[in-house]
Amino acid sequence: MLNNKIVVIIGGAGLLGQSFVQAVEEAHGIAICADIVSAEYPVDITSKESIQALIQKITSVYGKIDAVVNSAYPRTKTFGNHFFDVEYADFCQNTNLQLGGAFLVMQQFAHYFKEQGYGNMVNISSIQGVVAPKFETYEGTPMSSPVAYSAIKAGVIHMTRYVAKYLKGTNIRVNCMSPGGILDGQNELFLKQYKDVCLNKGMLDNADLNGTLLYLLSDLSQYVNGQNIVVDDGFSL
Repeated sequence: MLNNKIVVIIGGAGLLGQSFVQAVEEAHGIAICADIVSAEYPVDITSKESIQALIQKITSVYGKIDAVVNSAYPRTKTFGNHFFDVEYADFCQNTNLQLGGAFLVMQQFAHYFKEQGYGNMVNISSIQGVVAPKFETYEGTPMSSPVAYSAIKAGVIHMTRYVAKYLKGTNIRVNCMSPGGILDGQNELFLKQYKDVCLNKGMLDNADLNGTLLYLLSDLSQYVNGQNIVVDDGFSL
């Protein structure tokens, strides 16, 4: 599906990013794992200069970039605090890291794609950016859904629409994926309560998103633009 396409995975060393890198390679694309911890293609999404340096390095090696996937998920240690325990400064820091970082990635790659004459951007949001959290899934556990997370992910979805519309006529597509919860060592009570509000599986494996990603990166979705595709096993119903 992605024969010889150069696809940059921002946050490629993360939980979703690693799966995305593998999926792109299995679809015969060339996946660039760009991450703040990467030795070959390091990137800090809060730095315009770092993103520009990444673009220049990839272009010098491959001569083009076909698509970028923004799956980076930077956050502070207190990101998961409950609503009344969130400090204003921490809320602002997480918003700057995630939403601000998503903005910079889109802005800088849009510059590049406009000069190139085409491009494809896929953002990763969350079902929590589409609907309010179902707090009953956290009852009896120390977990909660961070207030900044909902604000950030809703912002990513609408920024996707904004940029897609802003880039009208440039041959650049901008879309978004909003996954439901992803398995990552959560406790059994939460997993059961989460599954109760879904239709079949409940929490998803990271690989469950790969089919939708490959569709958005491929020419099969040539005229899909400015859209948010939900993959949540019915959580939002």
